[in-house]
Amino acid sequence: MHAPARVSRLRVLGGVGEVSRDAWDRLVGSGSPFVEWSWLATLEDSGAVVEARGWHPHHLTLWDADRLVGACPAYVKSHSDGEFVFDHGWAAGAARAGIAYYPKLLVAVPFTPVTGERFLADEAERAAVVDGLAEALEETCRRERLSSVHVNFCSAHEAAALARRGWLRRAGYQYHWTNPGFRSFEDYLASLRSKRRNQVRRERRELAAHGVEIAVYAGDDIPDALFPCMFELYRRTVAELPWGRQYLERRFFTLARERLRHRLCFVVARQAGEVIAGTFNVEKDDTLYGRYWGTLRSLRHLHFNVCYYAAIEYAIARGLARFEPGAGGDFKHLRGFDAQPTESVHFVRDPRLRAAVAEFLARERPAVAREIEWLDERTALRRDRPEREPL
Repeated sequence: MHAPARVSRLRVLGGVGEVSRDAWDRLVGSGSPFVEWSWLATLEDSGAVVEARGWHPHHLTLWDADRLVGACPAYVKSHSDGEFVFDHGWAAGAARAGIAYYPKLLVAVPFTPVTGERFLADEAERAAVVDGLAEALEETCRRERLSSVHVNFCSAHEAAALARRGWLRRAGYQYHWTNPGFRSFEDYLASLRSKRRNQVRRERRELAAHGVEIAVYAGDDIPDALFPCMFELYRRTVAELPWGRQYLERRFFTLARERLRHRLCFVVARQAGEVIAGTFNVEKDDTLYGRYWGTLRSLRHLHFNVCYYAAIEYAIARGLARFEPGAGGDFKHLRGFDAQPTESVHFVRDPRLRAAVAEFLARERPAVAREIEWLDERTALRRDRPEREPL
C-alpha cells in the first residue's frame, strides 16, 4: 500500500515536460482529454502558453518518494484572457480599491472552457490529494503575494471540497447535447418539438442546395493536409470576429498532427471540391468536444450544419453519450442542447476584496439558477423538464 497523499512532498513544475507523460496520464485516467500530458505540453511547446504571453506554468505536484500521486495544471497570470470565467469586473473593483489583482494563480486548461477534474489523483487518494493541493495553492498565494487562486471548470465535488475550506463557489452554465440512445439522425429530429424539427430539416436542405458537402475525419483517417488548412480556417475566422482572440499559432496544429491525432475529429465542409469551413473537435471515451470553428466564406446555415448537425450525426453513429460544443451560443438551446451547470472556485487573499466578491457571488448564483430554470421550461426537446440538483 502506498503512503497517503497527505504526507507527500510538493514539487512545482515550470512545464509538464518536467514529468513523464506516463506518470501524468496515469493520474488522468478516464478524465478530461484536456488535462492529459499531450494537450498541455502542446500548448506550452507551441508557444501559446508561455510567460511572455502572460501564462507562466506553475504546475503543482505531490510525490510519494519518486511516485507522482497528485497534480494540478496551474499558471501565474498577468491578465484574465483565455479563461472563460470572467473576472474582469473583480480586477477593476480591486484597482479602484488600490488592491493589485495581478499576478494571480489559475488552475485550469488554457483557452478551454470544458468541465473536468482539475486535481489529478488515483481515486483512492483523491480526497487527500485535493486537500493537499488546495493547501499548497493557498500557501503559494500567500507566499508569492498573489491576489487570488481560481480553479475554473472543475468538477462539482472538487468545488464542494474547496468550498468547505472557505473558498468562494461560482456557477455558470453551458449548452450540452446528450444522446439517450439514438440510432440515427432521424431519431434526433424526432426528439425535437415540431417547429425546431422543421427548422433543422430546412437548414440542412438549404445548405445542400448550395452544393456543400460535409465529411468527418477522425484519428488516423485525418489527412495531413487538413491540419494547416484547419489553422487557416481558425486564424481567418478569429481575425474577422470583433471579440476574437488568436491564442493558437500554426505550430500548435503541427504538433497536434504529431501528438493529438488519436483524440481529434475534424468536420470539413467543401463546395466544388474546395474546403470552405471546418471544426476542430476532440473525442475521448463517450464524449465529443467542439473546440474551434472556421470558415472562408459566408453561407446561410453553414455554421449550424458544420458545428452541430454533423457532429450530432457523428456522435450518434459512434454511440457517444454527449456532445459539448463549447461556451456561449444561445442558438444551441433551440436545437436540443440543454443548459448544464459549470463550476469554479476562488480563494481571495485580501479580506476586503474577498468580501466584495462574496457579495457579488451571493447575488449571481441564484440568478444563474433562475436562468437555467427558464431555459429548462423552454427546451426544444419533446420531454419533461430535467431533474436537477439545486445550485
